[in-house]
Amino acid sequence: MIQINSLKKNFKKTRVLRGINLDIKKGDRIALVGSNGAGKTTLIRCLLGQYTYEGDIFVNEMSPRKQRREVLKKISFVPQLPPPLKMTVDHLVHFAADLCEGNPEHMFDVAEKLGLQIEDVKNRVFVKLSGGEKQKLLIGIALGREAELLIMDEPAANLDPVARQVFFKLIAERLDKVSMIISSHRLDEVAALVNRVIELDRGEVTLDDHVEDNIKIDSILDCKIKVSKENDAFNQPIHEWGFEYVDGIWSGKIAGPDRLRFLGVLSRYAGLIKDISMNEKE
Repeated sequence: MIQINSLKKNFKKTRVLRGINLDIKKGDRIALVGSNGAGKTTLIRCLLGQYTYEGDIFVNEMSPRKQRREVLKKISFVPQLPPPLKMTVDHLVHFAADLCEGNPEHMFDVAEKLGLQIEDVKNRVFVKLSGGEKQKLLIGIALGREAELLIMDEPAANLDPVARQVFFKLIAERLDKVSMIISSHRLDEVAALVNRVIELDRGEVTLDDHVEDNIKIDSILDCKIKVSKENDAFNQPIHEWGFEYVDGIWSGKIAGPDRLRFLGVLSRYAGLIKDISMNEKE
């Protein structure tokens, strides 16, 4: 599906990509990981035809630079940083739908499933939305259309825990239809979504490995946390995850792919926690 041969990219005198070679096949769900500055976003922008580069990139045997319109018809993209667009939400969605020959109502529907109140924001200027609202709309545009390749740069960074549950469910519905590249600086954020890990460091591939692919992306875990006492510092983050407190026990639900993220939050309060149970719903 994608062939990358000896890909190099410089910004003035700084070499950001140093001769990358990759073969990405249909059905690959890739975690593109690495620290900030490793070259992840630059690689993605080369794939999208936004940058000139040395070497070759072919997407379905087409060049993203020379045949960009045809290549982009098959790609959905969620950027890390929302573009500073000054058009209204309604205008943006219809504009995006026209470009990809998609259905704007499908895009609105996905954004609404993520928790975006479409009627409240439809006539607002995109750049004035909150970070979470922008992210939900951009994901709605990307997942509300047909595509062969889904590229996402830190896609769930601004989503609340409930919206993340919906996001993972939407991804699970598309597993048999698309290949995916998900960029993140933390593997634990995306580990449950992928079957292959590619790590970049200083513009070079330092790891390319297939991983176990047996986690249900759309799984939901019932979670109970027993604490030794109430604590204001703990109350705020656990409330943000939608948990409720009754008789010394916090109860709530988390998305299966978020289990490591959630445990990372709990680790800050290890001295307060007496017991934890996490059970997958049938």
